[in-house]
Amino acid sequence: MDFQTLKSLKLSEFSDAADGYRNTSEMASNAKDSIDNEIIFKMRDSLEGPTAGSAIRQLQRLSRNFHYTQVECGLISTALNGLAHDLHAAQKKLREAIADAESSKFTVGADGSVSYPAAEAKTDGKAPGGSADGGANIDGSNLAEALQRQANSVNPNPNHAIAQGYANRIAEALQEATEADAKWAPKLRALKADDDLKVSHGDWADAQKDMQGVLKGADDYLDSITEPPKGGSPKENAEWWQGLSAQERADYAAMHPASVGAMNGLPAAVRDEANRTVLAETRGEYQTALNAIPPEPKKLVPAGRSLVANPEWTAWNAKYGDDRLRLTDALQGMETIQKRFDATGKEGLPEAYLLGFSPAGEGDGKVIVANGNPDTADHTAVYVPGTGTTLGGIETDLTRSDRLWQVSHAFAPGQDVSTITWFDYDAPRSAYPFDKGDLDPEARHDEYAAAGAPILRDFLDGTEAAHRAETGESGHTTTIGHSYGTTLIGDAAKAEGKGPLATDDLVLVGSPGVQVDRAEDLRVGADHTWAMTAPVGDDNVGLGGKIVGLGDNWWTIPTDESFGANRMTTDSEDHSGYWNEGSRSLENQASVIIGEYDEVKLTTDLVELAN
Repeated sequence: MDFQTLKSLKLSEFSDAADGYRNTSEMASNAKDSIDNEIIFKMRDSLEGPTAGSAIRQLQRLSRNFHYTQVECGLISTALNGLAHDLHAAQKKLREAIADAESSKFTVGADGSVSYPAAEAKTDGKAPGGSADGGANIDGSNLAEALQRQANSVNPNPNHAIAQGYANRIAEALQEATEADAKWAPKLRALKADDDLKVSHGDWADAQKDMQGVLKGADDYLDSITEPPKGGSPKENAEWWQGLSAQERADYAAMHPASVGAMNGLPAAVRDEANRTVLAETRGEYQTALNAIPPEPKKLVPAGRSLVANPEWTAWNAKYGDDRLRLTDALQGMETIQKRFDATGKEGLPEAYLLGFSPAGEGDGKVIVANGNPDTADHTAVYVPGTGTTLGGIETDLTRSDRLWQVSHAFAPGQDVSTITWFDYDAPRSAYPFDKGDLDPEARHDEYAAAGAPILRDFLDGTEAAHRAETGESGHTTTIGHSYGTTLIGDAAKAEGKGPLATDDLVLVGSPGVQVDRAEDLRVGADHTWAMTAPVGDDNVGLGGKIVGLGDNWWTIPTDESFGANRMTTDSEDHSGYWNEGSRSLENQASVIIGEYDEVKLTTDLVELAN
């Protein structure tokens, strides 16, 4: 970077280019959303058959290409803003040095040299003269030598030292600009896609590397963006986001998608976009890692007339077995999430929002998926699954949430409904089927529920804050727990020193206990606390919960008459049948979700089943 280039550099050209890429990113995002939520939705509503199915699959691939374009253009925009920020700092230093020199009657030449006048005071009977070329020639090609030449020039004229100071400042500015150029040039060159029309898992893995590269380069620029409040409440998070400019939001989200996606209080659409980026990049990373694992050798090999353990398999399993299991389970969960995205429009399902996602690197992975936008919904239901839930096995829970939406939507024509699968805690694992009445040792204790309770509280507070920010008022919220999920809800609702849970109704299904022995202790009101469980013999989890003491005392669960909740009828024949299509159990939950309490069928006899 030479003197004239930095002096005359028009940084607005970089900013304008960044704006152009950001606009392209937004256009790609809008195109993706239009394909997923409008075009495909309408095609499914009006067309059927193999031709329609093939067209939808092609459109889904096009949507994913637009998503990749959105992410990469967002990174380029941030990189250009980072480059402009670094060059602006260097150019500002240069111009300040020039201005200071000229205000002192010094002359800065076209090559960056600094000329100084003759001294006014005499030395040894005569005034030291000035110099037309006494300043260092700073051309950016060899700054160290230029500074050394300046320092080696011994001159009794005091203006010489002042000129040297100005020259040093010019040299430092040029050095900073040169370093910025050298830092950003390879990063910008790396931000290009393959010359084909297919976005592969490898491309997404590369996009993740691109993000890390830009992040390392743009640290100074990103530091200029106000950081989110540490440990901020959902309300504080929302205020922080609203305080950023559109450019700052885009750049921060491009560099910190996982943080933005996990931030309660932010709009659902913002969190969804961020988490979809994390999902796509993680999926690419995990698939690439799985593809790199060598094929599994045969576990047994012939030895005479029998089969014996293959030592090659033993060595392979010791090195790759755990990694393959972890990657496969996580990828299965990611595929399930993608299938839900692709199912928009099927059986009337609305757009899905990914409100939380993290892979199974630690624990079982996490995922929060909403059917419909909770920020604008009249009625929102948050479903908390129980023991044994993992990212890889999340399909069953997403299906339950889908069915809750479908029935609730049908029961409330003209009203917006959102149902959310909330799996953002480490659930206890189960080695035994619950429908056989066996509680896994991990599920006998409250520690998993206690750890997850504040996370659920914060999420519900965030849902409330985002809804208020969008509509100016609260919607109607129902929190539904299944099995150990009800125990977590109990911990969240009874939290000492905290206000009531940000929910209007609680529905406790197949509960082993909720840490209190009275409905009123959950603080939403006994008349807004609902419980159902199939009779002992069909669902023994309640009995198991009594035995191990997940209630406030050893013999209280939500369906006990003494608990004081509204006891709903159920036609479930086991621990997992409460969301069966066409069931009274499902309809009862939907009636609570939309606030039609008179439509809920209650019972005083747990043996009674729905007609």
